[in-house]
Amino acid sequence: MHADVLIAEIGSTTTLVSAFALGDAPHLLGQGQAATTVQQGDVREGLNCAIDALKTSLGTSELDYGELLASSSAAGGLKMCVHGLVYDMTVNAARAAALGAGAIVRQTTAGRLTDDDLAEQRAIRPNLILLAGGTDGGERETALYNAKRIAQEGTGAPVLYAGNAQNQAAIRTIFEQTGVPVYITENVYPRLDALNIEPVRRVIHAAFEKHIVSAPGMEHIRELVTGSILPTPGAVMEAAMLLYEEIGDLIVLDIGGATTDVHSVTNGSDEIAQLLTAPEPFNKRTVEGDLGLFVNAYHLVDQIGEAKLSRELGIDVAAVMLDYHPIPMSEAQFKLTTRLCLEAGLTAISRHAGRLRHYYTPQGRATAAEGKDLTQVKTIIGTGGALTRLPERENILRKLADCNTGGTMLYPKPGGMRLAFDESYIMASLGVLAKTNPQAAKQLLQSTLRFAS
Repeated sequence: MHADVLIAEIGSTTTLVSAFALGDAPHLLGQGQAATTVQQGDVREGLNCAIDALKTSLGTSELDYGELLASSSAAGGLKMCVHGLVYDMTVNAARAAALGAGAIVRQTTAGRLTDDDLAEQRAIRPNLILLAGGTDGGERETALYNAKRIAQEGTGAPVLYAGNAQNQAAIRTIFEQTGVPVYITENVYPRLDALNIEPVRRVIHAAFEKHIVSAPGMEHIRELVTGSILPTPGAVMEAAMLLYEEIGDLIVLDIGGATTDVHSVTNGSDEIAQLLTAPEPFNKRTVEGDLGLFVNAYHLVDQIGEAKLSRELGIDVAAVMLDYHPIPMSEAQFKLTTRLCLEAGLTAISRHAGRLRHYYTPQGRATAAEGKDLTQVKTIIGTGGALTRLPERENILRKLADCNTGGTMLYPKPGGMRLAFDESYIMASLGVLAKTNPQAAKQLLQSTLRFAS
């Protein structure tokens, strides 16, 4: 049997391989899944097992394919440290760019790096360091100081510079003289009223693809993967941006076992734009590391209240948690997981969406907008295991779509969004495919997206 392309999503616990036929009518042929084996020292074992499972699902003993692409959140994902000048300006802009590219941002600093900052960075052992600071033509000295400190540290991590353009030549020299790999791109915050996210995202993806092959357990990945390798959350954002071209302003929500990710692609409204106190990215991702259905399940239970949950669900939550599984195994576990899924989604959306803030001046009350304006979003898409597999996923997503009952968030009013589901759980895979074949990826996204009636 022949597949034009296989795309592997290499997660921290499982590896999913999807096979696609392209041509005039691109379609999904089948999928296979196996345990990820990065922790065992070689990702190839799990990848090969997933391909064997794919063969079984296709009913064939032989499978040839043109290309093998991949997204990965294994080996700790893309760990980044972000350093800028002013927290509410260059730091936030650089952090938004890193998150949008699919990174796990483990450290953010503003101003000159201290010894404690550098000690923390050493402990994190980042895959990539993003250095920003200064608008174009603005302050220069902080980024130069920080570059020298990072170069002297010799962490081994490559550095991406996306600050004041006047510093580019000097920054390149600092790192090249000490043998630190350096990438130079456009300023992520060139003016006080502008963000410039896309050039940074592209370079982060290129750096990830080049350096992920040296992560423990991933050293031999290039022996199997023949094309692109993207961070999995970054691949989901690529798919979301491709869908935006077809269906307009959207939110993609992924409630996972360890984190909850919210991706939004929207310019917001002109009215709110006039009130914003700081620019927001067109395509924004937030990742909530305390909102996971398995790793952080106890945190969610505490957030709601164990006694309240037990009364609401009619179960003994403490007893259920003693034998709680990442995939629910009983009716009580399904009830609890469904409720925790809703709580994680509500909290993540409230953190992602902006708000109006009222304040008083000598002339009277005034209004400002802070954060991402989602008021123009028409579609919310559920992806990830919970929102594509739980029996109550449609009820959960409807409640999440209609959660702005008090009208305090910059978020659509109840009834303002339609629901859609990444039914085959392939958004990340198609985000990778979009890098080389955007037209096929777009057709596949449209054909596999299921809209709720």
